[in-house]
Amino acid sequence: MANSPTGDSVTERLLRVLETFTPTRTVQTASQIGRRAGLPSSTAHRFIGELIETGLLERDEDHRIRVGMRLWELATRSSAALRLRQAAMPAMERVQARVGEHTQLAILEQGEALFLERLSSPDATSNITRIAGRLPLHASSSGLVLLAHAPAELQERILTGPLAALARATITEPAALRRKLAEIRRLGHAIAPGYIEDVATGLAVPVRDASGAVVAALSVVIARDAAVEAPLEALHRASRDIQGALQA
Repeated sequence: MANSPTGDSVTERLLRVLETFTPTRTVQTASQIGRRAGLPSSTAHRFIGELIETGLLERDEDHRIRVGMRLWELATRSSAALRLRQAAMPAMERVQARVGEHTQLAILEQGEALFLERLSSPDATSNITRIAGRLPLHASSSGLVLLAHAPAELQERILTGPLAALARATITEPAALRRKLAEIRRLGHAIAPGYIEDVATGLAVPVRDASGAVVAALSVVIARDAAVEAPLEALHRASRDIQGALQA
């Protein structure tokens, strides 16, 4: 898999191909991948064929392409995120059993909230979050917690905007966002009523490692008019339990 005539490296082409897959676009044709990755048709088919041979991509019975299990295996084998998820799962299960709503774990990844895990139930409130999905830092309760404890340079970059509105209540003014981040640091949690969906409220707390650094956000999504005290209590207790598990 040599470099292309245009100067694109193999790594650049591989990344572009893999980024055509999303939580809602899990299978594609080779032509669709090539078009979305900006690759000539012949190059795309040859490159995709080589990725299938290595197991990084797979072809189903309808000749459509999906991400291969080999890629998942390599990505999770030594992942710090996998250790975090394993440490968090028992506490997340206790929160989900008590609250009966979506319980989520997110980390800061390239200026967005990346969700590592989500537990749910059939009667849970509406929630757009998906495992391996991303949300803007300023809009979700998890993202707000991560942003409140992020490096100052990232905070300022986000604060300069633009701050897109995902719902009517999403914070879109930098001054209001700055006040919200200060509130989160003071209270130790984020409450985000209607920031993502009008009918739901996101609640999130920071998860710290053994050194006290914030490494993740733990959240639940409840109905917009539901009481927040009991879910927040469950989240704070779970956060302490996860920190203890990470120290073990």
